[in-house]
Amino acid sequence: MSHDQASYLELLARGADAEAYDRPALLARASGAGAETLASLEHAKQLALRVRAELEGRRRREAELSALFETAHDLAGLRDLDAVLRAIVQRARSLLGTEVAYLSLNDPAAGDTYMRVTEGSVSARFQQLRLGMGEGLGGLVAQTARPYVTDSYFDDERFEHTRTIDTAVSDEGLVAILGVPLMLGSQVIGVLFAADRRARVFERQQVALLGSFAAHAAVAIDTANLLAETRSALAELERANEIIKDHSGVIERASEVHDRLTEVVLRGGGVHDVAAALSEVLDGTVEFTESGLEATGADGRAVRHGQDWVAAVSAGGELLGALVLRSHPDLDPVDRRTMERAAMVTSLLLLARRSAHDAEQRVRGELLDDLLDAPDRDPRMLRERAARLQADLDAPHVVLAARIDGPDSDTSGRQTADRRTADRQRLWSAASHLAATRSGLAAARDGGTVLLLPLGPDDSAAELARQTSRQLSGTVRESVTVGASSPVMAPVGDPSSIAGAYAQARRCLDALRLLGRSGQGAAAQDLGFLGLLLADPGDIDGFVRRTMGEVVDYDRRRGTDLVHTLDAYFASGMSPARTKDDLHVHVNTVAQRLERIGRLLGPDWQSPARSLEIQLALRLHAMSAAVAH
Repeated sequence: MSHDQASYLELLARGADAEAYDRPALLARASGAGAETLASLEHAKQLALRVRAELEGRRRREAELSALFETAHDLAGLRDLDAVLRAIVQRARSLLGTEVAYLSLNDPAAGDTYMRVTEGSVSARFQQLRLGMGEGLGGLVAQTARPYVTDSYFDDERFEHTRTIDTAVSDEGLVAILGVPLMLGSQVIGVLFAADRRARVFERQQVALLGSFAAHAAVAIDTANLLAETRSALAELERANEIIKDHSGVIERASEVHDRLTEVVLRGGGVHDVAAALSEVLDGTVEFTESGLEATGADGRAVRHGQDWVAAVSAGGELLGALVLRSHPDLDPVDRRTMERAAMVTSLLLLARRSAHDAEQRVRGELLDDLLDAPDRDPRMLRERAARLQADLDAPHVVLAARIDGPDSDTSGRQTADRRTADRQRLWSAASHLAATRSGLAAARDGGTVLLLPLGPDDSAAELARQTSRQLSGTVRESVTVGASSPVMAPVGDPSSIAGAYAQARRCLDALRLLGRSGQGAAAQDLGFLGLLLADPGDIDGFVRRTMGEVVDYDRRRGTDLVHTLDAYFASGMSPARTKDDLHVHVNTVAQRLERIGRLLGPDWQSPARSLEIQLALRLHAMSAAVAH
């Protein structure tokens, strides 16, 4: 081996570029070497280049195998799918020597494809690109499930170009693109790309290498999906196990509440004992209530109401009350049924208690009947009978007339007697229960019910009528109209006053229905001058006081004469100019007085209805003053 030939071994040893292998022959030609020598050097150069190419191929395959091994190692310890896919794209870009590499995945829900990972990209539009199925080079790869390469993207007409895709590719500056499919079985789930910003040719080995990376990416995605499904299944199993545990505990609690409720009934307990037992079983605060039942149904189902759970206590369509579980989280179905069973037991206890009280209610009704029909009874006997019922007939009371306001006829043209009888019975039952709780009396009378209820020191007859209407309507689930009398100071001291008060309450009830105010409660004082006609003659002063008492009191305190100004104003046809002539004062004085009157009586004092009442009150006030003098 000559010295010149040995130089090729040195070039191979140090991994010189291909251009360096021309140097020995050039030096030999320059030194005047013969043709034989030059031919020998050319042969040695060709052998050296072949060896160099083989060594480079082996080094490249070694790098590819190393990258594939690292990718397989990543898959074996898959923890973060995004990190694995990013590493695959980075390695593909590095080994293929491209400027850009990226991976797109199909989105079945949206019906398109989106960029999952990009490496080397500088365009935000390209990185956020979404393209329809079958569009662009990726669409061709997905349709054929085969690799596809183009050395000049914009000149290639073998796939569908769209403005959106072409604009994004142009922004990125890509020219040559290689795409290989990501396969799960026979299904294409995405495409792995390698691309350059200049024209180039991708060799078969590079296509195969990118296909290997795509297969690893598909395995990573499939493994991640399986892991997600496994985790989801495990979570479902854990939830199912928790549900089974919860149901087991609920069944135990249901058995416990059954035993507790049975014990309550057998030892003669009441509704509050039932609520206490239920509180312990449901681990909350359960109360029995007879008010605020508008939001509950009458079917006994446990329903959510705000932060509470409510189960209606009812019997025969009549709402008796409700069990309320205060501020409790959602109840499962078994706990709800437990609460509903407790409501049923409570209704049975209430019915039993009602049966025991029926006799007492009849006695209350008989006493009220005697007060209405036999006012000459001995007051001492009446007082004793009332005391046994815990009623104090020496205290102020109000007589109330109540009636259910249902339709007057059924679909056949006349209301059935059975319906009327049932309505009266339900109303009497509800009124009797209300009277018993208020230490009053109740009786069925004249197609409705009459009540005699005590009047508290801060109450009024009108407010008592409204409360009674609301309570009776809520109990019988029908609109109940209630008319109230003026207060009766001591019923037992003047039993005859009860009949007159009842007549007044009846007139007020009829007036409410005629005025279209059915389903409400009111006293005569609520009805203006109409109330004056309905009330006792002795209530004239009360009507004047309610209508214009503020003006009378102001004159008395300040020594003014606003009442006379008011009378002159109405007498002159509500004309300030004529009023000042009648009063012999300046018109500004009239205006100031009228302004003061408006502040005392309210802004609507000159409306037709109010002015009529005020003029009537002025006449009655003048008559009272004349009688007094």
